[in-house]
Amino acid sequence: MSETTGLMPPVKRATLVPMYRIAMIAAAAGLGGCVNVSAPDKPIVINLNINITQEVVYKLDGEAKSLIQNNPGIF
Repeated sequence: MSETTGLMPPVKRATLVPMYRIAMIAAAAGLGGCVNVSAPDKPIVINLNINITQEVVYKLDGEAKSLIQNNPGIF
């Protein structure tokens, strides 16, 4: 089944399978993509349009309220 040419000894099929797998893995590793990460040339601008409305609710004691109304220059 195997002929010898005198240059190389015959190689059995069981030996070729692991070599084939090694060659496929090496080829896949060589063809794998490369990822480059670099900073952009222009600065990143983030526009945040936020409208904050705050409502303050307060209650005054009746006596404190009349004191403030009678003396407006107290504050």
